[in-house]
Amino acid sequence: MVDSLNEIKSRIASTKKTSHITSAMQMVSAAKLTKAEQLNRNFQIYASKIRAIVTHLVAFQLDNSMPDDKLNAMLANRKVKKTGYIVITSDKGLVGSYNSSILKRTIDMIERDHDSSEEYLILAIGGVGADFFRARKMKIAYELRGVVDHPLFDEVHKIVSEAITMYQKEVFDKLYVCYNHHINSLTAQFRVEKMLPISDLNLEEVKANNISYLLEPSKDKILESLLPQYAESLIFGAIIDAKTAEHAAGMTAMRTATDNAKNIINRYKVIYNRARQAAITQEITEIVAGVVILE
Repeated sequence: MVDSLNEIKSRIASTKKTSHITSAMQMVSAAKLTKAEQLNRNFQIYASKIRAIVTHLVAFQLDNSMPDDKLNAMLANRKVKKTGYIVITSDKGLVGSYNSSILKRTIDMIERDHDSSEEYLILAIGGVGADFFRARKMKIAYELRGVVDHPLFDEVHKIVSEAITMYQKEVFDKLYVCYNHHINSLTAQFRVEKMLPISDLNLEEVKANNISYLLEPSKDKILESLLPQYAESLIFGAIIDAKTAEHAAGMTAMRTATDNAKNIINRYKVIYNRARQAAITQEITEIVAGVVILE
């Protein structure tokens, strides 16, 4: 007998304790996911409104093919000397392949699109990503750790505003956000979205809505304040989306761990029952042999 009955019982008890922990963590992640999905839906309402306003205000500039040097700096395409990447990961593990899929595909993209480390810089949100890039000697211009499970704008405003300021100061000329987009509790999709210069506005939306606004002060003055806020909202939306995907990944990972623990327990029970039956059979055999000897 390889393992004694006591050792097998100890392993079963230990695995049960682990399954109780992973099951509890699964329920916690499920609760966090439900709240994150609601916050995400609420944000989309705000995002659609500010997008409609911004699209309406910049429609004249874009529709008339205004030269880049006449456009607002947040809209104008300039020569790209350096590219910025905001990479959103978690601060801890226990989320399955959530972090590895983001980091692997981000690295592949950077190596494909850049010949030198001088051509890009990274703004890391999440400790896993920051540690990953730092270990590879990649330039991190800014990092943010300890993002809460359901972030408010004020809690991430520093890195968001820093990214906008760096773009305005021409530290980089394009800004992308790399993260996992939440589709459902089982599925996430890696995304790379260009945040700056702003280029995702659809002029057809203006024609479809046919809304007029009374503006005070001038349109240009409003855009000077509104466009940075719009860009900040895009980045904040990506952070909320990424956090939702993180909670979904954590729930899935803990459910898988719980299922695996139950499978291990079942296998140990089979081994235990076989070992116990073998021990009983051996005892009976020894008793019968003793009786035969006495006869």
